Amino acid sequence: MVTKTLTFGAMVLAAATSAWAAPAMAADSDIKIVLSEELDLLEPCMATRSNIGRVILENVNETLTEYDPRNGKGLVPRLAESWEQQADGSWRFKLRQGVKFSDGTTFDAKDVKHSFDRAMSEKISCESPRYFGGMTVKANVVDDHTIDFSADPVQPILPLLLSLVTIVPEETPIEFTRQPVGTGPYAVTNWTPGQQIVLTRRDDYWGEQPKVTSATYVFRTDPAVRAAMVQTGEADIAPSISQVDATNPATDFAYLDSETVYIRLDHSVAPMNDVRVRRALNMAIDRSAFVGTLLPEGTELAVALFPPTTAGANPDVKPYPFDLEGAKKLLAEAKADGVPVDTQIKLIARTANFPNVTEVMEAIQQMLTEAGFNVKLEFHEVAEHESFYSKPFPTDQGAYMLAAMHDNNKGDPVFTMFFKYDSEGRQSGTNDPKVDEMIAAASAATGDERAKLWSDLVAYLHDDVVADAPLFHMVGYSRVSERLDFKPTISTNSQLQLSQIGFK
Repeated sequence: MVTKTLTFGAMVLAAATSAWAAPAMAADSDIKIVLSEELDLLEPCMATRSNIGRVILENVNETLTEYDPRNGKGLVPRLAESWEQQADGSWRFKLRQGVKFSDGTTFDAKDVKHSFDRAMSEKISCESPRYFGGMTVKANVVDDHTIDFSADPVQPILPLLLSLVTIVPEETPIEFTRQPVGTGPYAVTNWTPGQQIVLTRRDDYWGEQPKVTSATYVFRTDPAVRAAMVQTGEADIAPSISQVDATNPATDFAYLDSETVYIRLDHSVAPMNDVRVRRALNMAIDRSAFVGTLLPEGTELAVALFPPTTAGANPDVKPYPFDLEGAKKLLAEAKADGVPVDTQIKLIARTANFPNVTEVMEAIQQMLTEAGFNVKLEFHEVAEHESFYSKPFPTDQGAYMLAAMHDNNKGDPVFTMFFKYDSEGRQSGTNDPKVDEMIAAASAATGDERAKLWSDLVAYLHDDVVADAPLFHMVGYSRVSERLDFKPTISTNSQLQLSQIGFK
């Protein structure tokens, strides 16, 4: 085994001088990708956030396991060659050998343990822990190429959960890094904030060499501009364009999106602490009016925060019908009982979150106003939006509700339910003991029982608790240069693996 002698501070120097440094001249196998929003971070443990994951997930930093929506293979090996459940319920992973990080050090079980412990540490605000809520998970090194994960309570889908934990060298400090080091087929060779990010192919990657030599990411908020850049050859891929710009069958693709648009409601703050107000809000939004107008045909009305193809979806739960008079009546009843329904409520949305987001949120604001709500609309960039999204929620903003998109392309509600709805969930506005119990029971179940328990929870959250305002399961449109061999999938909005791109 190669001894790990590089200090973390030397990684930047290694990046600048290694064999995968950026070529001086662009090659035909170099591509440019134009994204809708800039990255505020390049931190591997934040790769489950879509704008970061599109760049570094599996490109720079890999995971032990990988969920494959492209070929329908389900969970497949990545840095782990195999895994099996032990008699005590723990999981043992056999790691791939001969793998090196981009700083030249050798990958082993200590890196896996450090990556997991770092991601879960309270000293750093990573995204990964939100998916492991309600459980205690420990990583134990067996030998250089074997590691055990034990969970309390036992988690039957722990290998799937680990597809969200990116691996970094054990020398990585427990603080956000600007220079991610990984085992993936690419390394970050340039990051000029506000301008571009460049990934360059590594010659010493353990797996098959991708066709793409390097990828340059640039950022444009206007979807029409993104589409035009691909049309004129200034860019090769625009993962997200609007339906009105998707006019060329040779380059434009519609794809099933795993993103769900919803409005998160905080039940602890008046007037949203009254279920009648939450129900009125849902009834005041004419969801169907958006489909085929501001949102593409094929957009589905949501009753839960995961796609209807997910195991545990409940087809018997129906979206709230548009009922303006019914909404007004509920608000009047609540007001008569002393609920401060006239309180100004901020509707906080994320700039460039999806095509036509401004127009959609303005229309929702108008619908709520017509029902009798006092709504002020605000837009924030991604970093500011995140400060409203996760606990501790700000206490100096008054009453607010948060418009957001949630991505679950893993096929199981566990990647949604705890952190969105449990009383201790990082992004939960709900505090209901029955919900907590139902989440715990479903998380520990398997097979048909698991799907049934999740389905029951969907109905309870939607019909009884009125936990939030689920809006739309989205349809995405991408524009891809005719010189590329690539088609988007359900995961394209949160992950864009360069190794899956070829050339015609």
